[in-house]
Amino acid sequence: MKNKYLFLIALLLMTPSFIGRDGARLSAQMRINLGGDSPLRKLQMAELAINNLYVDSVDEQKLVEDGIRGMLEKLDPHSSYSTPKEVKQMNEPLQGSFEGIGVQFNMAEDTLLVIQPVSNGPSERAGIVAGDRIVYVNDTTIAGVKMSREEIMRRLRGPKGSKVRLGIVRRGISDTLRFTIVRDKIPVHSIDATYMIRPQVGYIRIGNFGATTHDEFVASMKKLLAQGMQTLILDLQENGGGYMHAAVEIANEFLQEDDLIVYTKGRSTNSVEYRARGGGLFPASTTHHPTPTTQHPTPNLIILVDSYTASAAEIVSGAVQDHDRGIIVGRRTFGKGLVQRPIDLPDGSMIRLTIAHYYTPSGRCIQKPYEMGNMKDYADDMLHRLKSGELMSADSVHFADSLKCYTLKEHRVVYGGGGIMPDEFVPLDTLKYTPFHRKLAAKSILITQNLRYVDGHRKQLKRDYPTFDDFRQRFEIPQTVIDAIIQEGEKQNVKPKDDEELQRTLPLLRHQLKALVARDLWHMDEYYAIMNEESDVVQHALKMLGAE
Repeated sequence: MKNKYLFLIALLLMTPSFIGRDGARLSAQMRINLGGDSPLRKLQMAELAINNLYVDSVDEQKLVEDGIRGMLEKLDPHSSYSTPKEVKQMNEPLQGSFEGIGVQFNMAEDTLLVIQPVSNGPSERAGIVAGDRIVYVNDTTIAGVKMSREEIMRRLRGPKGSKVRLGIVRRGISDTLRFTIVRDKIPVHSIDATYMIRPQVGYIRIGNFGATTHDEFVASMKKLLAQGMQTLILDLQENGGGYMHAAVEIANEFLQEDDLIVYTKGRSTNSVEYRARGGGLFPASTTHHPTPTTQHPTPNLIILVDSYTASAAEIVSGAVQDHDRGIIVGRRTFGKGLVQRPIDLPDGSMIRLTIAHYYTPSGRCIQKPYEMGNMKDYADDMLHRLKSGELMSADSVHFADSLKCYTLKEHRVVYGGGGIMPDEFVPLDTLKYTPFHRKLAAKSILITQNLRYVDGHRKQLKRDYPTFDDFRQRFEIPQTVIDAIIQEGEKQNVKPKDDEELQRTLPLLRHQLKALVARDLWHMDEYYAIMNEESDVVQHALKMLGAE
């Protein structure tokens, strides 16, 4: 027992050293704070006492992780702790690539169905084609065994240069085909769609802001400009953010040299400004007369936002609005104006600690209010917005006069303290999708039946509709597909309330299915080219431009 106490005292004299991702060493500060009655020393003593003296054995790693999470949960809603595995999974979509076999897939009847191999990726080079079913990986059966999607992905992914053996079932071939795939870097794109939505009007949808977003955006812009684009609709709906520097680079493409894009300010960090370099691909150009549907001049830039537009996406929206560079269309954005600094821990885990607020050029802090430690109320904010009527009427949003700011060129009133309020509000149509439609989608019945249809008719569809324009004009979802969806819904106890609900469901159901077929035959550009024709926000933007 004496030795155990000596061991405990010796441990208490040790000072750990952590190095953050920004290279700042924290150990010196800890040495100062560990003296006397330091709260940090108290915490360390408690952990060591539990680990060495508690009656039962404990998992020290979990004990420490729970302690870190407990501290962070009492702060703001966005400070967080991630395990090494979570860090890797979180970084992959933002870093722009992962290592694997390169297929877009979905699960159809407990079988992995290849939707599309990644262009010039390892699977396409090996001869795998759309419609193939992967039934085993390295001699382990994955079909018909109810293996989780996460486990299947784990088996398919692996370091670049490693090999994986696949068993493939292909329609029209009785034998199981065998392929050996050499894994490689697989690009992860952050731009979901790029196409000309109307003559002279381009459309780009950014899903998140990652390491490759700016390069992708430049390529998309050059493509559209070459096709005669004069006006851009930039869709940031449901964009949850990502890297701040990616948002700054995107905003730079629209603003003039030295225009302020965003600045950050915190209690222990110096204020940092980010300004435009100028020379962007799409400078301001407007015709100064109001359109029949709006009091705003006709812009050459419209940004679409909604309640899930957050963080880096709000930086771009706020900068464009504050400089009166374009028109923001949609609903009030999420309101995440907190800057997190990643602090890497020795085992590969990471703390993301909020160190500052970010502010738009007019001085708006767009972080919505929160109570420290009250995660539930913060998480329920979207529900509060729905119940208050805000999503249906802009008049339901009220800002205090103390939050009032002014745009920098036209001196219009804008408000901070709760997201970016659009210049043109588009109400949420809560009746657009019937409960029957939503339940069919939630149960994956639409996806499953769509996959089954495309899988059985892929060659015929490609033959009958050699181009997307031909498909868009002539293709209609067969009634047999609708019947199969309704029958499968009945099996899973998903039924329309009455015939009136069924009839209201069918037009949008057919439209969504047509978009899904287009996605599976071509790519996401074609999917959004169809879906956007039923999007209230997109159609409002087109109406502003007189391009319905």
